[in-house]
Amino acid sequence: MEDSEKNSTSVSDDLDETTVERDPISLFGRWFQDATQAGIPLPDAATLATATIEGRPSARMVLIKTFSEQGFVFFTNYRSPKAKDLDSNPFAALVSYWPQLERQVRIEGTVGRIPPQESDQYFQTRPRDSQIGALASPQSDVIESRKVLETRFAELEEIYRNRPIERPAHWGGYCLKPSRIEFWKGRPGRLHDRLLYEQHQGEWTIKRLAP
Repeated sequence: MEDSEKNSTSVSDDLDETTVERDPISLFGRWFQDATQAGIPLPDAATLATATIEGRPSARMVLIKTFSEQGFVFFTNYRSPKAKDLDSNPFAALVSYWPQLERQVRIEGTVGRIPPQESDQYFQTRPRDSQIGALASPQSDVIESRKVLETRFAELEEIYRNRPIERPAHWGGYCLKPSRIEFWKGRPGRLHDRLLYEQHQGEWTIKRLAP
C-alpha cells in the first residue's frame, strides 16, 4: 500500500505548481515517454478534430509521428476529408489519452502542410506495404468492394517490384502549431488536476483549471 501511495504521489507531482515544467512540449515528451515505457499500445495515437469552413466538425484517430517546439506532425492523404478541412480551415485540435496512466493532453492550434522534402524523408521510412497502400487507396472515396483495393495493390506491387517507391504528391504531413495545451491527470474523488498552457507573444502562461 505504501508503494502504491508513493507512486500515485510521484505521478501527480507532474502537475504540482511548485515543480511543474514551464515548457509544455517538454512535459508532453515526458508523458509520451511514460506511456511508451508502460507498454501502452499505440502511445502516439491521438484524436484529430477538424471543421469545415462552415464550422461542421468531424474527428478521427491519427498518429503523432514527431513533436517539437514547432508543433505536432501527422501524415495523411491530401485528398482526404480531413485534409480538405485543414486546407480550408486551419484551426484544429488533437487529444492524446492514456487511460492506464489516467492522463490526457488536449492541444489546440493552427495547422499547415510541412515542407515536401520532410514528407519525402518520412515516406521512405514507412514499411513498403504502407508505401504501396498510400498509392493504392483513394482515401475516403466510395469503392465497389475490397477486391478493388486488393487488385490495385497487387498491380502496384508488380509495377514497383525491385524499384524504390517515391512519395505520391497527394500524400504528406501536416504540423499543428499549438497555442493552447491542457494537461489532465486523474485524481481520487474526481478532484482531477488540470493545467492549461497558453501562448502569448512567444511565452507560455500556466493556469490551473477546476476539474
